[in-house]
Amino acid sequence: MKTLLSFNLIYRFFSANVSQEKIMNENILARPVENTSSRSRAFQAILSAGLTVGVLDGLFATVSALVSGGSPFRAFQYITVGLIGIEALKGGTTTFLIGLLIHFFIATTVAAIFYAASLKFPVLIRQAVVWGLLYGAAVYLVMYYVVMPLSAIPKLPAFSFTMFLKDIIGHALLVGLPSALIIRRFAQSFLKDVSG
Repeated sequence: MKTLLSFNLIYRFFSANVSQEKIMNENILARPVENTSSRSRAFQAILSAGLTVGVLDGLFATVSALVSGGSPFRAFQYITVGLIGIEALKGGTTTFLIGLLIHFFIATTVAAIFYAASLKFPVLIRQAVVWGLLYGAAVYLVMYYVVMPLSAIPKLPAFSFTMFLKDIIGHALLVGLPSALIIRRFAQSFLKDVSG
């Protein structure tokens, strides 16, 4: 239900005819151009960032699982535990694939939120490295301390400073930073198209 609400809010944000000219003045991604719709640019930027973040974060989870003696298969099943409970660990390939789908949905949602925020606050793409790193850390904190406790996960793992540090740095470098840099790349590419 919460997932549908998130998609609905994002859809309404991009489809609303709110005075976007005011917002567009500072963010090149949002400027309308002949034969190029801002929705198409938004979709391309969000999808590229979401897929990249999904792959990078997925590789991070896979390596983390292997290093700690676990299974990457089990790591993605654990994502499904948040949706349907501990029974997901017995679900085999089906719950692994559901976990993988959820993982990429979350990665794309994270990219969409950064994109939407960059329309309101263009400094996010002007200073993409700083804000991307901070955003990635914030994503980790929200996921671990808000989303996971509200999910169907029966008991969160005990706090470990080493794991916390590894995960927050991993999210800063592999989630927030790529989101910001990819959104900025789309903005710069669009600027070249407009001026060239």
